[in-house]
Amino acid sequence: MAQPQSKKIFFENLSGAGKAIAVLTSGGDAQGMNAAVRAVVRMGLYVGAKVYFIHEGYQGMVDGGENIEEASWESVSSMLQVGGTVIGSARCKEFRSHEGRLKAAHNLVQQGITNLCVIGGDGSLTGANLFREEWSGLLTELVEQGLIEADAVQKYSALHIVGMVGSIDNDFCGTDMTIGTDSALHRIIEVVDAIMTTAQSHQRTFVLEVMGRHCGYLALVSALACGADWVLIPEMPPEDGWEDKMCQKLSANRAGMKRLNIIIVAEGAIDRSNRPITTDTIKDLVVKCLGFDTRVTILGHVQRGGTPSAFDRILASRMGVEAVLALLETTANTPACVVSLCGNQSVRLPLMECVQMTQEVQRAMDGKRFEEAVKLRGRSFENNLKTYKLLAHRKPESELPISNFNVAVLNVGAPSAGMNAAVRSAVRVGISEGHKMFAVSDGFEGFSKGQIKEIKWADVGGWTGQGGSLLGTKRTLPAKHVDKIAEQMREHNINALLIVGGFEAFLSLLELLTARGKYDEFCVPMVMVPATVSNNVPGSDLSIGADTALNAITTTCDRIKQSASGTKRRVFIIETMGGYCGYLASVGGLAAGADAAYIYEEPFDIRDLQANVEHLTEKMKTSIQRGLVLRNENCNENYTTDFIYQLYSEEGRGVFDSRKNVLGHMQQGGAPSPFDRNFGTKISAKAMQWVTKKLVETFRHGRVFANTEDSCCLLGMRRRALVFQPVVQLKGETDFVHRIPKEQWWLKLRPLMKILAKYKTSYDVSDSGQLEHVVRNRPKESDASVAM
Repeated sequence: MAQPQSKKIFFENLSGAGKAIAVLTSGGDAQGMNAAVRAVVRMGLYVGAKVYFIHEGYQGMVDGGENIEEASWESVSSMLQVGGTVIGSARCKEFRSHEGRLKAAHNLVQQGITNLCVIGGDGSLTGANLFREEWSGLLTELVEQGLIEADAVQKYSALHIVGMVGSIDNDFCGTDMTIGTDSALHRIIEVVDAIMTTAQSHQRTFVLEVMGRHCGYLALVSALACGADWVLIPEMPPEDGWEDKMCQKLSANRAGMKRLNIIIVAEGAIDRSNRPITTDTIKDLVVKCLGFDTRVTILGHVQRGGTPSAFDRILASRMGVEAVLALLETTANTPACVVSLCGNQSVRLPLMECVQMTQEVQRAMDGKRFEEAVKLRGRSFENNLKTYKLLAHRKPESELPISNFNVAVLNVGAPSAGMNAAVRSAVRVGISEGHKMFAVSDGFEGFSKGQIKEIKWADVGGWTGQGGSLLGTKRTLPAKHVDKIAEQMREHNINALLIVGGFEAFLSLLELLTARGKYDEFCVPMVMVPATVSNNVPGSDLSIGADTALNAITTTCDRIKQSASGTKRRVFIIETMGGYCGYLASVGGLAAGADAAYIYEEPFDIRDLQANVEHLTEKMKTSIQRGLVLRNENCNENYTTDFIYQLYSEEGRGVFDSRKNVLGHMQQGGAPSPFDRNFGTKISAKAMQWVTKKLVETFRHGRVFANTEDSCCLLGMRRRALVFQPVVQLKGETDFVHRIPKEQWWLKLRPLMKILAKYKTSYDVSDSGQLEHVVRNRPKESDASVAM
């Protein structure tokens, strides 16, 4: 994909001198708010502005005094990994009154603040916009009351507002993900995974209530991530008579040897008459109709608490920096904007357009226009709902289309968390499309040995939460066994291939494409879904498994840094996986608050190492107690982890000591994160639907024959879209020697990490948005809810 023309801003000419920026958190707290506060403060100071905390949200703005405090670089240290909001949040009735806003305006003018960064929900952002609209009138009143000088009206003539949405409910239109949502999903899935083990032991049914008074996102996505039997959300109440259908589904699952049932309910769940559906109602129904041992668990504020996930830290850090850039570029005529996310890109949208769209959803629900409410939530929400229905509810055999096609699914390359969710999705969508699905064990090596068997709907039950590869996976490429693989394709009459894997899977498709010239058996539709912790597959910005690995790195770095708490100053050198791809080191470094990250893509020499040591030494002489340096395993053959550790130990002598850790295969293990479960589920479902379309297109004269370039594709996330790309066209974008794409989007995040670590550097703002507008249908398939 062609890269946009870069326009870079530099420390010298990106000036916020003379500007004062205040940051506040308002409404309910959400994990990741602290990362956003940290980014606003550090980026603000980086550009030369004064930055202020407003403690306790709008209440602190109204009360003034010590609640408005100037921030320093050190005042946001060690807050990245802390949940909630350290500057406090409070509901404020007084700010809703004109008198309260007059007091707030007076307090801001006293500090010279005319730039506000508000982190909160739609209520908080609406209040900020009203405050902005009243600003000049409030200043006039303050002059009339003799509280400020007349020239202050001209000096502080405009109030500039930029919002960031902090809400675990993900209930704000205009953004794919709000700050805190991913962390809340982590809390929910941790509980569900734990509950499933005890439910299985006792053959129980569990009814879980999750947050979401007006939005069912958490319920829907967690149901998708754990394969729940039933989900109830406010946007799409169940059809009348749902009680019988639900009991039939639960009973059928038990009859199919499933030992447990999981029902997830949003706290705002309603029926078609807008009557609430409670967890107790469902429990009583299941006990009465089926006699199942049924328990209720209400997760409550557990979902708001805990450490923010890697995704939320990265999202909040990017949004915080983007918010400061937006404030620097704003004029008196610029409408208040909200910084949000579309695909993996940050965008700016008019605040009130987003608020009005969000309010429209509620009006549609109140008016029982539920289909409209789902559409207004956006493509991401709508796609989640469709995918859940497709995978959770099996159609009767009589309703399935008869295709007579055989489709094989296999894993290739190293295992990564989320692979099993992708296979489950492919199998169930394939069966729903009328295909006979075959599972291949141990990749192409197993394929050549005939380790192929039919896989049924129930065989993949419970796979979403399993780490590793249940099918088995190997790095063996097909060229070595191409004769035997062609023979097995012929013997089992395989009409299409869906491969879930990493760089080896990409190479495999290229080899199979070449083999078409000799073997007609490979003239079938073939598609690859990228799955590797290294995130090094060309044609896709993200791979299944990378998010789980990032969370493993981030959690471990948190613990490692905490181990130095209360001791003398210490720097940790951490080695990450990734081959020659620096994604894990760079993005993990951003999420963990690293001081440096050494990668192959950004060559470095001894002078750079020395500069980093000196930089850390300066920081250690202030209040900073711990340093963190990440190193990609193949960043440099001479500057090894041991070498860098010894260099830091020697050069830091007398100021700090050093420790090293090699994280190793723990980055590949563990249960998949909610993000990887859902990304794997949705991208694989889309791939299987493409397979069906291609099978229909290429079926001629009683056989499938596909030999065009576009019948052998990789499905990848590109900026805002999920795109099918012929693998042959991706060859030019690939560095085959080092097994990485030639252009990698995340390299633009590296300056952000350096800025937040107090380095002076250039920052590429080619992706920093001009103000866009909210549209009902976003660009095609920003529906992957994938963003980083």
